[in-house]
Amino acid sequence: MRRILVSGALGQIGSELVPALRARYGRDRVIASDIRMMPAGEQAEQGPYEHADCTQSHQILEVIRRHDVERVYHMAALLSAVAEDKPQVAWTVNMNGLYNVLEVARQYDCAVFFPSSIGAFGPSTPRDRTPQDTIQRPTTMYGVSKVAGEMLCDYYALRFGIDTRGVRLPGLISYVAPPGGGTTDYAVDIFYHALRYGRYTCFLRPDTCLDMMYMPDAIRAMIEVMEADPARLTHRNAFNITAMSFTPEVLAEAIRQHLPGFAIDYEVDPVRQAIADSWPRSLDDSAARSEWGWAAAYDLPAMTEDMLSKLDAKLKAAK
Repeated sequence: MRRILVSGALGQIGSELVPALRARYGRDRVIASDIRMMPAGEQAEQGPYEHADCTQSHQILEVIRRHDVERVYHMAALLSAVAEDKPQVAWTVNMNGLYNVLEVARQYDCAVFFPSSIGAFGPSTPRDRTPQDTIQRPTTMYGVSKVAGEMLCDYYALRFGIDTRGVRLPGLISYVAPPGGGTTDYAVDIFYHALRYGRYTCFLRPDTCLDMMYMPDAIRAMIEVMEADPARLTHRNAFNITAMSFTPEVLAEAIRQHLPGFAIDYEVDPVRQAIADSWPRSLDDSAARSEWGWAAAYDLPAMTEDMLSKLDAKLKAAK
C-alpha cells in the first residue's frame, strides 16, 4: 500500500495533521518529515519519521522513493512575520521547497496538497467576502510565495497532470503547538496569557478584523479536499475556506465570557499591522462548499470554549 508524506511535520499545522492522518489511514502509512530532528524515543512511539530538508531535492526524492509515497502534504514553509524578516530565506524555503516536491511528484506520480493563505491577497483585493477568483497582489514575501505557489501547482496540474489541491487558510487557532511567527498568532497567544496572567498585550489594533479558523476545522478541510471526487472540482487548487471573522477586542470579549477579569491592551507592531491591513476581513468560501461540501464546525463561541478548556488542561499537566 502506498503511503502519505507530510513535510514540515513538526510545525504548527503538521503537528496536528500527522496524528489526524494516522488515525484515519493507519500509523505506519503516514510518514512525517521535517528539517528538525525528532528524538529517537518519540519517533518509535509516534510512527515513521524522516529527517529531510525540502530545499534539497535529493532528500525529498529519496524519502518518496523509499516509502512509495502516493500523496504529499507539503507543509514546510516560513510564516508571514518571519518571512518578512528573512525574505531571501523565505523564498528559498517556500518556493524552492515546493518546486522540489512538485518535481519529485511528477516523477513518482504523487498527489500534492499545498496550503495557501489569506496572505495570498493584497491591499487591492476586496477585503470583505473576498471572492474565490479575484485580484491577488500581495505586498509581503510570504504572500508572493503563496500566489506563486498556487500558480506553480496549477501549472503542474495542467502541464504534467499532477493532482495538486489546496486551500487558502485563514488565521489558525490551536492549543497543541505554540505560535510560529504568523501575523494572526495573537489569536493563539492571547489564550496562553489569559490563562496564565489574566492580561494580554496585543500587537495589532483593537479593530483589526481578520478571517480565522479553529485548527480541527482546518485539518478536516485538508483531508476532505484531498479525498474529494476530482470530477466535482472546478478550481482544484487554492480554495477559500472560512469559519469566523473577528477583531482582537471581539476575541477578548469572548474570553471574558469565561474569564471575567481578563484585560487586554495594545502595543501595535507596525510591520505586522501593515501585513494584517492588507489581508481580507472575511472570505467567500462558496466554491469549496459547492465543489466538495466544505462547512466549518466551530464558530467563535464554540472555539473559545474548547480552546480555553483544552489549553487549561495542557498547561496544568505541564506543571
